[in-house]
Amino acid sequence: MKKISCYLLLAACYLFSTCKPDLKIPKPSSGDADFSKFVALGGNFMAGYQDGALYKDGQQYSVPYQIAKFMHLAGGSASFVQPFMPDNSGLGLNPKPWESAFQTSSRLGYQADCKGVSSLFPIKNNFTVAGAGIYLQHQSESFQNISVPFAKISDYNNSSLGISGNGNPFYSRFASAPGISTMLSDAKAQQPTFFALWAGMEDIYDFASNGGYNKTILSPSSFSLSLDSVLQNFGAATKGILANIPDLTSFPFYTTVPWNGLELSQNQADSLNLLFPGFFNFNGGKNGFVIADAHSPLGYRKMTSGEYVLLSVPLDSLKCDGMGAVTAELPNQYVLDSSEVRSVNEFISQYNMIIAAKAQQYNLALVDMNSYFKQVRAGIKWNGIDYNADFVTGGFFSLDGYHPNQQGYALIANEFVKAINSKFHSTIPTVNCFECSGVKFP
Repeated sequence: MKKISCYLLLAACYLFSTCKPDLKIPKPSSGDADFSKFVALGGNFMAGYQDGALYKDGQQYSVPYQIAKFMHLAGGSASFVQPFMPDNSGLGLNPKPWESAFQTSSRLGYQADCKGVSSLFPIKNNFTVAGAGIYLQHQSESFQNISVPFAKISDYNNSSLGISGNGNPFYSRFASAPGISTMLSDAKAQQPTFFALWAGMEDIYDFASNGGYNKTILSPSSFSLSLDSVLQNFGAATKGILANIPDLTSFPFYTTVPWNGLELSQNQADSLNLLFPGFFNFNGGKNGFVIADAHSPLGYRKMTSGEYVLLSVPLDSLKCDGMGAVTAELPNQYVLDSSEVRSVNEFISQYNMIIAAKAQQYNLALVDMNSYFKQVRAGIKWNGIDYNADFVTGGFFSLDGYHPNQQGYALIANEFVKAINSKFHSTIPTVNCFECSGVKFP
């Protein structure tokens, strides 16, 4: 009996040693698409803007650049040329132009606040137009990533955008014929067989990032006409992918500073209430900041839930100078009030319906960034690492609180790849960017 058992054990060992797992990894293919000449068109997110600037390392991990690397395995070109910045300090538009025209990319470092408390905080340097020389030098090449930070959809066919000193500094540095060419004409000149387009973000978030102050949003009807014009220029034979627009609350730029961050002692609250009996009703503890409001009897009022303080607000002024209290209300450019929030939400909804309709009309893939960014906010896992939308610590967003970091852009690139594969029956491998960095701690 013992001998029979030994034979059975040996047979079983042989059987299992000869059985190998049949892992059928699909061979990369283009399916119904042609990736031989891929171009990208869009704004900040497609250009790789992050940490408040456009810089070389960020561009090397832009969404289209990462897609192109893996698209190459499915018949795409080995070349995907971008207008790289000369270094990693980079060029960023200063959101406070009264301080300086430009700023460097942010880094995380220790900084003392107005109370002398030192903590980790995004640090950047400001510089003038005169100091931006190396970043504004014109590049005479043919580029496949024709995404331009801060370019709205009306800018795509605007030749004046390429004039140095008169238009967008990010396009004028690589326009094929400054003052004559446009973003769209440069894209068409590549004779693309496949394109990626993410339009509308700048049209809506230019308004939102400035608290709606002296800003308007392009009407949905005008956005539809402009988007239609862009897609017609690519032609019916050219396949591509469109991305829609995430919600306001997906970005830590709008959710990090709480609307009720005005902390008062009971004595402070009582003193303020004596100044304006029955108007503010301050309490000891957390209170809504006081914001400018032309429709209020006093010209200002307390914030309520559902309104947002922007991350661009001067934090030291909140802590030490009384900004956001009765005597120094928060200016409009640092706040989105309830009516502005409603407006932004309505425009996002209407823009996204238009983008979905155009994707169907032109037989294009659609990547639902609105849904995906909501998933990120709720928390996702990738390669065993948790990501969410928390500022600095969430792992997805860069130090400006709006643009993703390298890891975030890799995750977005994967969503583009999945949508392309689903629509065109292609098998582009998904991105595994182990070298992509997140927020770098000192």
